[in-house]
Amino acid sequence: MMSTIFHLVRHGLKERRIGDVSLTPEGTLQAESTARHLAQAAFPITKIVTSPLRRAKETAERIALYTRCPVAEDSRLRERANWGDCPHQTFEQFIAMWDQCTSDPDYIPPVGDSAKKAGQRLGSLLAELHNEEPANRNIIVVTHGGLITDFLVQTFNERELDVWHPDFKSIQNRLIPECSITKLIYDKGNRTIEAFASIEHLT
Repeated sequence: MMSTIFHLVRHGLKERRIGDVSLTPEGTLQAESTARHLAQAAFPITKIVTSPLRRAKETAERIALYTRCPVAEDSRLRERANWGDCPHQTFEQFIAMWDQCTSDPDYIPPVGDSAKKAGQRLGSLLAELHNEEPANRNIIVVTHGGLITDFLVQTFNERELDVWHPDFKSIQNRLIPECSITKLIYDKGNRTIEAFASIEHLT
């Protein structure tokens, strides 16, 4: 089987303030639990790719420490938009902008990308890794909840998504908890969601 297995990890709990923020102490513990879980898995991790935003990099560094796997940064994994990218934007204005992007995937916000473009970014990276890496690789991708759902909503039909949660599209913003793992299999042009937003390793 010429497949690639992607483990999409959302970063741990972040500080609630403007800008490129770090993990909270709780977020660091979540990253630690995720790292231990991945290090103990029955499969070898061959690569870790992370968003350049601090909360994702800190999560990826924990995973790298336990799996002894190098980390590469890729700007395609950054979030659709980050609070603080737009000068003087209040949190309420940021959320309103975010919600507009979610309800209209083609809407281009004043900063960042449309939901459609963000999802395409992640899609292009996964396709590239699948085509370039040797077969049967397990690759960890550390990114953001919004980017994961942007990609899934554009890549899979509603019937496939609703298997994981009814009304997937309408409540997508609430579906990816911190340090959850979504497992995708790419095989001969087919893409399958093997596990969605799993947090069993955090309990």
